[in-house]
This record gives sequence, structure tokens and C-alpha cells, in this order.
Amino acid sequence: MALQLQGSLFDVADKITLRRPLHEGRRTHLAEGAWIDVLPGWLGGSDLLFEELVRTVPWHAERRHMYDNEVDVPRLLAYYGEGDVLPHPVLAEAREALSAHYAAELGEPFRTAGLCFYRDGRDSVAWHGDRIGRGSREDTMVAILGIGEPRPLLLRPHGGGPTRIRQPLGHGDLVVMGGSCQRTWDHSIPKTSRPVGPRISIQFRPRGVG
Repeated sequence: MALQLQGSLFDVADKITLRRPLHEGRRTHLAEGAWIDVLPGWLGGSDLLFEELVRTVPWHAERRHMYDNEVDVPRLLAYYGEGDVLPHPVLAEAREALSAHYAAELGEPFRTAGLCFYRDGRDSVAWHGDRIGRGSREDTMVAILGIGEPRPLLLRPHGGGPTRIRQPLGHGDLVVMGGSCQRTWDHSIPKTSRPVGPRISIQFRPRGVG
């Protein structure tokens, strides 16, 4: 898969490692009990991880029904459930660190990892909340680690209205959406006509949240 990533001068490293403690994250409180934590550059050597995941993850395309038609999902996907070995040891380390840091608030560990591969600006994800399963009725958390070219994660109140948060995610940045965020807010990665490089998103979730 020949895709060109423009590396970051701030992420030049010869190894892949978690380089910032999670308590350095900045929390923003949203309406109705929702919040997000942001920690730029949590993962060092993220460009190295990007190259390895592109090469080793069993990426697949999906088609979904929409408005009586079957359409291509505009990104490649991979999923690692409970008990699955993650495609790089640093992702297991990241999941364990998140579980330990948020134990008091979340009350359970992060257990699964979903990966999305955005190949260029045509790949995207529409407005949504992770409301399949428990996320539709309970407060929960979804942690997103972005590697590769930064793309903006947008958030707005559920049901529509203007974008309230525009947070770039790439080159090892972390965003954690917590509280009622999945029920009361929507998020998206919009398409763009600008020339942008490829990006991978790793989403860590507790059991029963999707």
C-alpha cells in the first residue's frame, strides 16, 4: 500500500514509546455532563508506529446500507476484541495506562481496540456517537490515539447545531471523550479537498461500547 506520510519534525525518534504522563492532559467540560481530555504528543515515535501498522494490520473495506443503497465505508478498518493480541506492544501499554489512569472515573478497564485508516482527504467518518450498546444509556469513555497526518476531530451537541470543538489529531495526539459525551454529543472526521496525507486512528473502548 503505497501512501506517503509527511513526518513531523516534533516526532523524530528511533523508538516508539509513551512519552508524557496522562495527568498532563487538559480537560474541557462540555454541556450535559460531557467532557474531553486532550494530550498532544502522548506517543513518541508515532511515525514509526504508523509505518508498521500500515504494513502489518489486516485492513479491510466494508460496505453498509444507507438510504436503501449499499455504499463503501470511506476508510479501512480493523478490530481487536477482548483477548486479541494488539498489532504492536505499545498499544497494549497504552491501553493499560489508560485503564489505570481512568480507573476511578470509568470503574472498569478499556478492553477493545478499533483501528481506522484514513488514506487521504476523501476518507472520513460522518457525525455520530458511539451509541451501540451501553454508550446509548450510560456514561462511558472512548480514548482516541491519532497517528499520521493530523485531521480535525469535530464535536457538536447531539441533534445538530454548529461545531463547538475542532481538535486536530495526529502524530501521537490523544483525545479521551468521557461522561455523557457519547449520548449527548456527536463527533466526526470530515472530508477535505485539501491535499492531506494518510492517518490512522486507534480507539480504545470498555466492554459493550461501540
